[in-house]
Amino acid sequence: MLISKDSRLSFEKSRAGRRGVKMPSSRLIQGASHIPDDMKRKRPLLFPELTEPEIVRHFVNLSKKNFSIDTHFYPLGSCTMKYNPKINEWAAALESFAGVHPLQPEETAQGILRIFYELEDYLKEITGMDRFTLQPAAGAHGELTGMMLVHAYHERRGEINRRKVLVPDSSHGTNPASAALLGYHVVELKSNDRGRVDLKALESQLDDETACLMLTNPNTLGLFEEEILEITKRVHQKGALLYYDGANLNALMGIARPGDMGFDIVHLNLHKTFSTPHGGGGPGAGPVGVKKELIPFLPLPLVEKKGNNYGWIERNEQSIGRVKSFYGNTGMLLRAYVYIRTLGLSGLKQVSEDAILNANYLKEKLKMVFPVAVDEACMHEFVLSLKNGKNQIVHAGDVGKRLLDYGFHAPTVHFPLVVEEALMIEPTESESRETLDQFIEAMKQIAQEIQTDPEKVKSAPHTLPIRRPDEVLAARKPILSYRDQMREKILQAEGVQS
Repeated sequence: MLISKDSRLSFEKSRAGRRGVKMPSSRLIQGASHIPDDMKRKRPLLFPELTEPEIVRHFVNLSKKNFSIDTHFYPLGSCTMKYNPKINEWAAALESFAGVHPLQPEETAQGILRIFYELEDYLKEITGMDRFTLQPAAGAHGELTGMMLVHAYHERRGEINRRKVLVPDSSHGTNPASAALLGYHVVELKSNDRGRVDLKALESQLDDETACLMLTNPNTLGLFEEEILEITKRVHQKGALLYYDGANLNALMGIARPGDMGFDIVHLNLHKTFSTPHGGGGPGAGPVGVKKELIPFLPLPLVEKKGNNYGWIERNEQSIGRVKSFYGNTGMLLRAYVYIRTLGLSGLKQVSEDAILNANYLKEKLKMVFPVAVDEACMHEFVLSLKNGKNQIVHAGDVGKRLLDYGFHAPTVHFPLVVEEALMIEPTESESRETLDQFIEAMKQIAQEIQTDPEKVKSAPHTLPIRRPDEVLAARKPILSYRDQMREKILQAEGVQS
C-alpha cells in the first residue's frame, strides 16, 4: 500500500501547515549556525502537524482508555498500587521545589536539603536502621545498591570467598537478578508447607561462602515469617548479612521494624509504601538503609546538618561511590516526605492495620470462590489459585482480563511462581468496604461464568478498545508508534531516501 503525501492513513491526524506553537525563526537560525555541517539533519523530521486543541483532545481521550488508581480499583498484588494523595502532588509542583537545580550552591537549596535530612530521619525511625541513602531511583536500583554494599562489606573484611546469595523460591524476580548482576551465585531456598522459609533448607545452605540472605517479610504470599528472629540469628552466626526487600513494608509501619528483626540492609519502594506515583518509566525512589557497620560504604553524597544549616558529605574512601549522577527523583522523595508528615506515626500504623484488615476481609470472602494458596491469616495481600486439574480451560490470566469488563484492574497473575495459576490480590488501605464487596461480586460472577460459559472468560475483555494482543511479541518487539511500522512507506511516498 503506497501512501500519497496528501492521503495518509485514516488515523493520521497530521495536516500540512497546522501549528500549535510557532518558534521564533531568527533564534533557530542563529543557533543552527553553530552546528557543524556534518551534524546537521539531511532530511526533515516526520513530526506531526497539529493544532493545540487537536493534541490536547488526542491525549485526553487516550487517558480515558486507561485503567488507573484514580479511576478504578487496582488490586495489583506485590506491586501495591496505592492511591496518590493530591496534597503530595501539590507540594511537589511548588516552584521553589520543582525549580531546584542540582548544581546550585547548597546555601541556596537549604529547603530541599532539610527535607532530605528529615526524610532520612523518618525512614530510620520507621525501619530501625541507622543511616539511609536516598539516591537509588527504583526498588530494583535499591536492590543493586544493597548488594554492592554487601560486596564492599565482605571485601573490606577480606572475605572475598563469600560469593553465594540465598533467595527464597517465593521472592521477587529482581532479587536473584540483582545478586547475579554482581556476579554472585544465587541459591534458591524451597519454602515449607506453610509458605515460609524452611529452616532445614536454610541451614543446609549456610556456610562460609554465604554472603547474604535476601528476604521479603511479609513474603510474596502475604505471610509473616514467624521464625524471623531464628533466621537472622543463624545467618549472622555464619558471618553473612541479612538483606530486607522492602516491597511489603506497607504491612508493617508502626507495627514492626526490619532493623529490630535483625536485618542489616533495607531497601524501600516509596511508590509502594509511601504513595508516590508508580510506573510510567520513573523517576522512582528506592532508598537504602543500613546498620552502623555498613554506613561507611553508602553512596555519596549524603546530607548532614552543619550547625543550623544543611550540606553534603562528599568524601569517604570506603564509599561505593555514586549510584546516580544527581537526585533527579527529588519529586518522589518530596511526595513521600509529605505523606509521612501528613499521617504521622499513628496514621502510618493505621495505614498498615487497614491494609491488613482489607486483605483478610477479601481473602475470607473469596476463598469460598477460588482456593487460597495458604489458608491462614494474611498481612496486606494474599494469593488465590485457579488450578483445577489437567483439563483446565480457563487460566489466571483469563480471569484478570475478564475483570476488566467489570471495571476492575486485574490482580497480579501467575505470580508468585510457587503457586500454580496464581492470582495475587492486594486491596491496599484506601479502598472502602463497598468497593471490596463489588469486587467480590465480580469474582463470583466470573467463577459462575467459568462453569457455564468458559469461552466468554477466555476471550475477554469484550468492552475495551484493545482485546488480546500477542503479549510475547508486544514485550519483545514493541511498536511504540505506527510510524515505526509505516516509516519506510511514508518516506517513499514523500520522495525521501531513508
